[in-house]
Amino acid sequence: MRAGAFIAVEGPDGVGKTTTVAAVAQRLSAAGRDVHVTAEPSDTPLGRLVRSAEARLSGRALALAVAADRHAHVQREISPAVAEGRLVISDRYVPSSLVLQRLDGLALDEIWLYNADLPAPAATFYLQAPADLLQARLNERGRLSRLERAGTPTRAIQLYAEAYEFLAARGWHQQRVDCGESTPDQVAGVICDHLDHLPA
Repeated sequence: MRAGAFIAVEGPDGVGKTTTVAAVAQRLSAAGRDVHVTAEPSDTPLGRLVRSAEARLSGRALALAVAADRHAHVQREISPAVAEGRLVISDRYVPSSLVLQRLDGLALDEIWLYNADLPAPAATFYLQAPADLLQARLNERGRLSRLERAGTPTRAIQLYAEAYEFLAARGWHQQRVDCGESTPDQVAGVICDHLDHLPA
């Protein structure tokens, strides 16, 4: 895999995306890679506005705000970092919209309309775990966001499977990673092994 590249880590709430991203970044940095970790919504005024407004915005308004933040995220952070030769790892990207905005009442085709011209990552990794494990982790959080309350782990798993097939038909390079009984370091190892076999 070339030095400058962009990958995304996806999956239902509670699956361990943020923990896995940190473990992957640590492993790759230790191996000498120049890694840049990011997340969506982005850590910008627009991204922070999206996070704070999620409880009040819904449907098309929220989908457009998320897409605007994503376009700016790619333009101002992801693409420049890749051009500098860094490996960018994003916690969430387009597949999250194809799931969360559907929970918010939008059709798949409309969500894609707002995201179709964004670059596909070199690889997108879908973390997977049983619904009962995801529910137990969500229960431990106590307070959930509006969209977390709008769906269930079973529904999220179904929608992520549909997003996977939808993007596969559009040429996205994707990989499912089972992490139900694996430690974050083991999951990171699987992802890093897969990265080693991506084309340069």
